[in-house]
Amino acid sequence: MSVTPRKFNTFILFKLPSAWLCGVRIKSISSKTAITTVTHRWINQNPFNSMFWAVQGMAAELSTGAMVIDQIKESGYKISMLVANNKASFTKKATGKITFACNDGHKIEEAIQKTIATGEGQTFWMQSVGTNKDGIAVSTFDFQWTVKVKSKG
Repeated sequence: MSVTPRKFNTFILFKLPSAWLCGVRIKSISSKTAITTVTHRWINQNPFNSMFWAVQGMAAELSTGAMVIDQIKESGYKISMLVANNKASFTKKATGKITFACNDGHKIEEAIQKTIATGEGQTFWMQSVGTNKDGIAVSTFDFQWTVKVKSKG
């Protein structure tokens, strides 16, 4: 795996500056799992003194999308990617450091192989769960990703 958290956090700074300013960071990434964090601060709060839902969404989406980006790069093909749908549920006030974990990387490889083989777009769902410092889930996000091959490298 060629992508490191440091390289990806630099990518966030230049390509996703609002996520960077809000404190979204990748902590670890592999082909199967990605972990992101974001800490509740003044810049990312809502009027109820907790983290704004959209900031949680940025961190959650990054935990899924980082693996998609990495596996597309590893495939050697030019493949487009897009979130087609998303769902979210919020179960506890998000304060302090929130850690989002996605363990659905195994779903990406199959979709990439199918789009390369058929030339048709593929969709798959990935889930990211945000937990607070006590390990209690504060939010769960589901993202439906679409991938479609454009051409060989």
